[in-house]
Amino acid sequence: MDMKKILPPESAAATIFNRFAAEIGNGGLAEETRRVCILAALAVCGGQAAFRAELCDALDGGLSPAAAHETVLQAAAYLGYGRALPFLQILYEEFSARGIPVPAATEESAEERTARGERAQVEIFGEQMKGFASSGDEFSREINRFLSENCFGDYYVRAGLDYAQREAVTFCLLAAQGGCEPQLTSHAAANLRIGNDAQTLKALVLQMLPYIGYPRSLNALACVRRACEK
Repeated sequence: MDMKKILPPESAAATIFNRFAAEIGNGGLAEETRRVCILAALAVCGGQAAFRAELCDALDGGLSPAAAHETVLQAAAYLGYGRALPFLQILYEEFSARGIPVPAATEESAEERTARGERAQVEIFGEQMKGFASSGDEFSREINRFLSENCFGDYYVRAGLDYAQREAVTFCLLAAQGGCEPQLTSHAAANLRIGNDAQTLKALVLQMLPYIGYPRSLNALACVRRACEK
């Protein structure tokens, strides 16, 4: 993103941001992964102007509409629709302006979505997730089922991003909002398990740093460290 297209070109803020982003570089990340993770972080931050600019830049640069769509749609599971709605609106506005069709949901039963979602959980987190949808006490049983049916069965199993990319996006969604360190550590471990190594996670944090700031970036790195020690 060129901040001089958003802020006055001569401003200190635009110069400092662009200089810092150039110094960070791409961190060796695949360009699609880098782009979707920045979009995820910006959605969490509530940065609508920056999100729109990054989205347009990413689409112009070759990011697939499916990858952009799935990133923002997945954000709804971790931010809630209350916070994700403005970014879905921006996404669909840009799709409409570019003649890009809006992807639809599948027409599967709750049982089918639960089964598919739990299979995804097992593939990502391991065999201990078998039976997760029916696990839990009286307080957590419904949430556990919805995690399998909705979070994974409605979002994760869709085409457009593979599981490694989705876990990278989830890592960024959690890191950028803060206050989710237990979940962030768990998903850092899932990233490690599915092929996103510690250096990849560090690179993701550095990509987010200019947008989410130092405190949350440092907390994210601490969660990666804890996941690596397990």
